[in-house]
Amino acid sequence: MRRWTRRFGRIVPLLIVIGLALVVAWSFALSWRPASANFPFQGVDVDERHGPIDWWTVRAGGADFAYVRATYGGTGRDARFAANWADIYATGMRRGALHVYSICNLAADQANNFNTTVPRVADALPAAVQIDFTKGCESRPEQHVVIDELRRFMTMVEQHTGKPVLMKLTRRFDAAYQVSAAIPRPVWAVQDFFPPDYAARPWRMWQANDMRRIDGVAGAVNWDVVAP
Repeated sequence: MRRWTRRFGRIVPLLIVIGLALVVAWSFALSWRPASANFPFQGVDVDERHGPIDWWTVRAGGADFAYVRATYGGTGRDARFAANWADIYATGMRRGALHVYSICNLAADQANNFNTTVPRVADALPAAVQIDFTKGCESRPEQHVVIDELRRFMTMVEQHTGKPVLMKLTRRFDAAYQVSAAIPRPVWAVQDFFPPDYAARPWRMWQANDMRRIDGVAGAVNWDVVAP
């Protein structure tokens, strides 16, 4: 009995130390962002799930720009896009619109959805397309089909915006379809905490933390940095 008491007495402090370490690590992760000295231009990307956003507070918290989801698939439109688009402009922050691409929908339908939702304005950042496997889409077309459709989407959007599309491309999708090697567009890479190296070309933007908490936004945001 005494032996178990001694063992228990040693284990409890160890568990407390481990628990405190986990709390500290979690708190650090929620607030972490890459150093501004290394990446001077930093910002967020959000969608309707974040609800109303106080963009003045977001700007005061260190965001230089914001990407907001405008559309998804062939018909989906973000309910907060128009409000976010106008409110970001009012703060003087740079703003960009994002489309969530689906390989289950025709590229032309998706491009038309985006182009009829997002106005063409000279001060906007390049349009972005989020390319990943999406929930509810089980189709896995051949590589050449996916690449041809993505090219069609980008061509149509670029004709509307007048700027090259930025590809927000995940590791798993790029590994499956080699998009970054096949399509010469700037890459927005996705990887928490450690700079990504999976794309066929150097990334132009990096989603560095998808759990960051900042004042002015309910819930975690994606924190992004631009390559220096």
